[in-house]
Amino acid sequence: MNLDVAFSPLVPLAALIALAIAGAVVALLCLLGRTRGAWLRAGAVTCLLLALANPSFTREDREPLTNVLPVVVDRSGSQTLDGRKGQTDAAREQLAQRLAGLPNTEVRWIEAGQDATSSDGTELFAALRDGVADVPPERIAGALFLTDGVVHDAPPDARSLGFSAPVHALITGRPDERDRRVALTLAPRFGIVGQTQKIGFRIDEVGPGLGGPAPVIVRRDGDEIQRLNATPGQVTTIDVPIVHPGVNFVEVEAEDAGGEITTVNNRAVLPIDGVREKLRVLLVSGEPHAGERTWRNLLKADASVDLVHFTILRPPEKQDGTPINELSLIAFPTRELFAQKIDEFDLIIFDRYARQGILPIVYFDNIARYVRNGGAVLVAGGPDYADPGSLFETPLAQVLPAEPMGGVIEREFRPTLSEVGRKHPVTRGLTGSETEPPSWAPWFRMVDSRLRGGEAVLDGPEDRPLLVLAREDKGRVAVLLSDHAWLWARGFDGGGPHVDLLRRLSHWLMKEPDLEEEALRARATGKTVTFERQTLKDEVSPVDVTLPSGERRRVALAEAEPGLWRGVLETPELGLHRATDGTFTTLVNVGPPNPREFTEVVSTGKRLQAVASATSGSVRRVQPDAGAELDIPRVVPVSSGARASGADWIGVHQADASVVRGLGILPIFAGLLGLLLLIGSFAAAWAREGR
Repeated sequence: MNLDVAFSPLVPLAALIALAIAGAVVALLCLLGRTRGAWLRAGAVTCLLLALANPSFTREDREPLTNVLPVVVDRSGSQTLDGRKGQTDAAREQLAQRLAGLPNTEVRWIEAGQDATSSDGTELFAALRDGVADVPPERIAGALFLTDGVVHDAPPDARSLGFSAPVHALITGRPDERDRRVALTLAPRFGIVGQTQKIGFRIDEVGPGLGGPAPVIVRRDGDEIQRLNATPGQVTTIDVPIVHPGVNFVEVEAEDAGGEITTVNNRAVLPIDGVREKLRVLLVSGEPHAGERTWRNLLKADASVDLVHFTILRPPEKQDGTPINELSLIAFPTRELFAQKIDEFDLIIFDRYARQGILPIVYFDNIARYVRNGGAVLVAGGPDYADPGSLFETPLAQVLPAEPMGGVIEREFRPTLSEVGRKHPVTRGLTGSETEPPSWAPWFRMVDSRLRGGEAVLDGPEDRPLLVLAREDKGRVAVLLSDHAWLWARGFDGGGPHVDLLRRLSHWLMKEPDLEEEALRARATGKTVTFERQTLKDEVSPVDVTLPSGERRRVALAEAEPGLWRGVLETPELGLHRATDGTFTTLVNVGPPNPREFTEVVSTGKRLQAVASATSGSVRRVQPDAGAELDIPRVVPVSSGARASGADWIGVHQADASVVRGLGILPIFAGLLGLLLLIGSFAAAWAREGR
């Protein structure tokens, strides 16, 4: 119970102060002039002023509050290394016994660091703030951390804590730990396909018996590309070729030094996105027709494509005698394009092109060789493909998968997906294909042909091949056996998915990884890894996954849609995972490429020393020497400002926080008591003055 005096003036404070000053002046003059009854007059004025000030006695009934002591237990990944988990559990049990006898204290146990994917590193102070968010700062008795000291959100000083109580850290781990790690110093995010990218790394070592050259292996997508010896503490740079679009996983792995607490950080992973320079496409338009600009418009609208377009407007047999210097046409550089620089193109498109004496036969040999060496050719044909002079009558026929039968079908039909086309990524899921027949506008002409190889993904009337895709050695070929795709582009009868179809077709020819018909892919969301197997087959094998620790898991795949099978793995580990189905292998990284949690794993108290010293706390190991018993200090209550640690003890504050449960108020000058005091004081002054 607390007693106090409170004032509630009956007049404004300024008026009360003015009356007090006036009364004091009058009383002082009376005292100096030795006026009869001066003391009684001063007493009467004082009683009047007190009555106007309205004083009252207040009584507070307070209930003391318990102090709150948060204990943050580090359960992060580094705490699972080198027996630290068992050490932490034993230390927690002993610490709980020490805290059980602490008077007037609520102990809050906060388990932190279990969810490694929520942040990159161990954030114990964030867990501390969340754990005491409902506690006023004056009730916090201190904070205890049971950790290996690998903390990534330790504040540089105590001002950001929000309380002034001592912070103590009990450090797990051994004082003689040794470790070798790979630290990336130059880590580019992108690289041009076909070029090399420079990577820099450094070998850092901690502990006794280290310092010699470290053997290092460099891998790209799991395949070894280089071996070298690196000097610890010095930056080493290497050149890594970027061989394909998409993510190229580069691993730099140092040999185990022996006796390390972990080898997880002996390997650094660097994902480099391989990007192509602009894809170069050569478009050769032959006989003019209504859809001649369809391919040009599509390719010009693609920012990743650099288009070279030639239209054959004046074949040699059509000479009208116009002088050369009056022609505004660019000469067709056949030798430069098809002999000297043909390998610089990613795709060559012949749109309604027939032999017109412009390209010598030997150039078609070059084009066929270009395909076998990894190039791509698309033939978008019409009647020209079936008539004499067809491209099929040139050496290019060696790589063309569709042989014209000599006729042209001219009647209304709707293109449909073949069985292979429903699975192939070029045509799978095209808008409108979900109905039978597809809700596409009809075409009215196609070349009658038969397959010589490859797969027909689109069919015409009577299941005749309409769009044929084929691989030829290292290259790819496609033949579109109709020149009516432009009807979709013009929106005739509702149109069709010409943009998706033609863009996918051209990018498949240029070997876009996402359009491969046979592929194994993986993507990670948190700790959930989704595997996708793209295939034209009816069955697939399960995926064998190797976790970063070496543990193996098997994931069964189920068909999600035609040609696409999926499976899901909930992985317990962060890092680079390898997956294979026996035919294809892929890599996927879970979490950050190089988690800070496992970058520096040697136990230390340095990161917590600054905040502990600023709050008069302490940092000590729970096992000072290897093989010794755990040494958990006593926990004793201390007053604010007192010393908070000793050789075998740590202190926590005992705050005087309380809550008011009752309040009593007794006015002094109210009622009969106040009236008697006022009347009595003035009566005494009048009586003394009347003598």
